[in-house]
Amino acid sequence: MNPIQLAIQELGSASALARAINVTPQAVCFWRDGRRKTPAEQCAAIERATGGAVTRKDLRPDDWHRIWPELVTHEPVKDAAHGEPA
Repeated sequence: MNPIQLAIQELGSASALARAINVTPQAVCFWRDGRRKTPAEQCAAIERATGGAVTRKDLRPDDWHRIWPELVTHEPVKDAAHGEPA
């Protein structure tokens, strides 16, 4: 299940999600079907509407760190061989 499908499930329908974030149901269906990428401008609204069940990171896995650098955590990278900080 993709993140938009999960958001739709959380709110009950594509129309309910559309109303919650003030877009058309058609836009939500385009995102759900992969015809368009979820716009960065809508991701925070979806995160709020779903109570965090669907996050901005879920919606934009390839570029969220560039759009919302404040979400990047600075955890030490683990050495895969020993499970210790590299």
